[in-house]
Amino acid sequence: MASMQKAQGYAAEELPSAPAIQEKKDESVQPIGSGTHQIRAKYTCNPKHEPVSECFCVRFSPDDEYLAASFANGAIHVYNAETGKQEFTLNSPDQENAGVGGALPTTQLRWRPHSTQSKTKSVLISVNAEFDGQIMHWHIKSGKCLHTITEPGNQLFCLDYFNDGSQFATAGRDRLVRIYDESTKRLVQTLQGGDQKNTAGHSNRVFSLKYHPQQPNILLSGGWDNTVQIWDTRMGHSIRSIWNCYLCGDSVDFSNSGDQVLTGSWRTENALQIWDFGTCEVAETISWKQDPANDSASTCMLFAAQFSKDPTSSMIIAGGSQENEAKFFCRTSDKTEPFGALVNLPKPVFSVDFAPNSKMAAVGSADGQIRVLEVR
Repeated sequence: MASMQKAQGYAAEELPSAPAIQEKKDESVQPIGSGTHQIRAKYTCNPKHEPVSECFCVRFSPDDEYLAASFANGAIHVYNAETGKQEFTLNSPDQENAGVGGALPTTQLRWRPHSTQSKTKSVLISVNAEFDGQIMHWHIKSGKCLHTITEPGNQLFCLDYFNDGSQFATAGRDRLVRIYDESTKRLVQTLQGGDQKNTAGHSNRVFSLKYHPQQPNILLSGGWDNTVQIWDTRMGHSIRSIWNCYLCGDSVDFSNSGDQVLTGSWRTENALQIWDFGTCEVAETISWKQDPANDSASTCMLFAAQFSKDPTSSMIIAGGSQENEAKFFCRTSDKTEPFGALVNLPKPVFSVDFAPNSKMAAVGSADGQIRVLEVR
């Protein structure tokens, strides 16, 4: 993969080339089935970087007003979520402000949740894959970097906020999960290892991190070691593990109830799965192929997967490489079924995000563009 193997590694090897085809198929939005949900293209954001720079992360703001996207060249672009018009640019590659490393790949973004603890809104936090990874707080309207934290010797690939914005966590190359206090910006805890009986922590890079929606002491993390680790800050280490899920991007998520976990694995078989949080057992393996019995049909190796943000987490979006597509699924009490797809993209999908109101979804791709779809 280009761009430092997705900032030194969203896949352990070069992505397989797609099978030879006789003619190029046009990118399109494809309805699937006859369910209650539909998708349609809303707009596409093209930052027109020269050379083209992969989009590593897309994220809607908590109030649905903005859409932020980060790129391999370090840039962060902020768009009007309704119109797609570019509103702000942060960390531009040609920026030479003190303390701002414009050329470093910005691997992931999160908006600081709106809460009573902070009067300042429109704050975005980013991490990058420099060998001394940086955590940067941005005020988007002024374009200023409000604060920078450096983790010496650690490339950072992922981060997440707890819902009330009181704390955030980071993880990356060194396999540890670090917890920071938002108000002081100080490191308060480092999670590592396990109980050495049932859990051992991570043995390879970490690419995905997610707080429990109600419990600030519980986090999930996943990466190259074929596990999702469940961490408890009260214990200081991993307390349980979900096995056999190979995560190479932002592809672990909690349902809003906190009782289910979604994983998207970079593999051709059993890529998209829902797990029971209580037992760590598979609750459902979601078929990517429209006809599971068709062995010749191609599937997608996933870099990104997410539940929708409505109270029942009623939908799923996921995307990746090989088929270079993003697919939408509707969840019922019986089964999870696809209802739409964005297909025939020129490059792999690296990031997906539902808007907080679940009426829009963004898809960030290695071709450097962000495609936004309406969900009805």
